[in-house]
Amino acid sequence: MNRMRPPRAPRRQSGLSLIEVLIAVLIMAVGLLGIAALQAVTLRNSQSALDRTQATVLSYAILDAMRANATAARANSYNVGMTCTIPAAGATLVSHDHNTWISSLKATMGDSACGSIACASNVCTVTIRWNDSRASGGDANETLTTTSRI
Repeated sequence: MNRMRPPRAPRRQSGLSLIEVLIAVLIMAVGLLGIAALQAVTLRNSQSALDRTQATVLSYAILDAMRANATAARANSYNVGMTCTIPAAGATLVSHDHNTWISSLKATMGDSACGSIACASNVCTVTIRWNDSRASGGDANETLTTTSRI
């Protein structure tokens, strides 16, 4: 007769070895460092996107101010070369608009922000330059140019 043998008791697992725990901690630390680096890059690039948006808004703002004073704009009174210093606010609307525009550039985009306006034949080109070197692959002289008919 065949006698049935009782099933063997499974081996008891005594726990994880210290090497396995250290490897798991190392993998988790590398992953967390990667997430932290990704977060830092994301923050820099978000600031760059904000600067580009602000440059677009400010270029449209000066173009709208020029449309409100179309006679002076068509007479090329708004033309100004690349300037990085805030001009004095004079008695005319043109000088007030220049002062407000460059002041807004400096306030929203930093001290490195500069702007220029060039009009000819009722077509005006607004150029804004700022330092975007903090962004990934950013340029120290980032430029946005907007052209519009007045």
